[in-house]
Amino acid sequence: MNKIFSILFFLGLILTGIFQYTRNLDVEVNYERFNLVSPGILRTPEERFKNLKDYDFEPNYLQINGLRIHYLDEGPKDGEVIFLLHGQPAWSYLFRKMIPTLVGEGYRVIAPDMVGFGKSDKYINIDDYSHQMHVDIITNLIKELDLTDITAHVHDWGGLVGLRVVAEEPDRFSRVIASNTGLIAPGRGLINDIRGFFLGPIFKLTIWLQGPATWEEFIGGSGFSNWIRYSRYTDNIDVGGVMQTLGSVNSEERLGYEAPYPNASYKAGAQIFPYLIPSELRKNEMAFRNVLEKWNKPFLIANSDNDPVTGNNPGIVEGLKRIPSAQEIVIKGPGHFIQEEAGPEYAQLIIDFINGNPQGFEVESKDVNLKEIL
Repeated sequence: MNKIFSILFFLGLILTGIFQYTRNLDVEVNYERFNLVSPGILRTPEERFKNLKDYDFEPNYLQINGLRIHYLDEGPKDGEVIFLLHGQPAWSYLFRKMIPTLVGEGYRVIAPDMVGFGKSDKYINIDDYSHQMHVDIITNLIKELDLTDITAHVHDWGGLVGLRVVAEEPDRFSRVIASNTGLIAPGRGLINDIRGFFLGPIFKLTIWLQGPATWEEFIGGSGFSNWIRYSRYTDNIDVGGVMQTLGSVNSEERLGYEAPYPNASYKAGAQIFPYLIPSELRKNEMAFRNVLEKWNKPFLIANSDNDPVTGNNPGIVEGLKRIPSAQEIVIKGPGHFIQEEAGPEYAQLIIDFINGNPQGFEVESKDVNLKEIL
């Protein structure tokens, strides 16, 4: 009997050793099975983008900092460049109604997808996203393509990223149009310098103390913090719902905005974006002091009168007026996503801006009451 127990004991030791050995083997992972291109980085399958209405543009890609970045490059290669930068939770799909008008007038249109959006690669972990990372990627893309004499259009989070890019490479840009966006900075003076150190952490502490917000609280709330609380803490941000609420898109268009996200694991970039807003106030301030306050080229603030973001936060617009050449017009009717509700008209505004004669315009407002959203 003892002999049998001894044999079983040694056999158990051998099996345990084999188990531990096989578990620790450096087995090659089949990343493609999970749409992983490397540890922690997802790539949306191309079939998700098939048959999107009015979005039949040829894809273009660059490898930047280990990530595949997608961008549209439409129109003649020798045409004057119009650079379109989206915000959150949009992607280059946002500009599909504008591009035909711009290309038809002979312009070259470049519209990238930021990391975590559209056809560009996506980090799974929200901690891999930062304001500076987005600035670096877009700056590198412009350098890689060697774009010059650029007319930059920035919108929503495209403003917070894009205006920093302009400050990084001011000689590459000839003019800027900013719609429903800004570059949040504390301002000049000792008190504001001190505030620049503390506002970001205080803001994040406030969001943490308030905790998660439901979709209903986001829709019915009266403060921008509800949007940040919803997107930061939700397990599965409703990208299509956001675009229907803020952009008045129809069901077919909603599918276009949801295409980059087969499931919630792809949405970390969209989820964390609003939470990053106050994270680099001092860098934003330096962008103003070193470049934007000295900007003597055309700069247009083109906000819609039905935008809940700038409408309920006038300081965003006032901040951009620190730019000496800034002029302001109002677009009447559309909500936050002008490009959806007035794409061709807005494209014509950019053309008029390039030609030195930008004028506000009016389109019929959609039924969604955006004033009550944020």
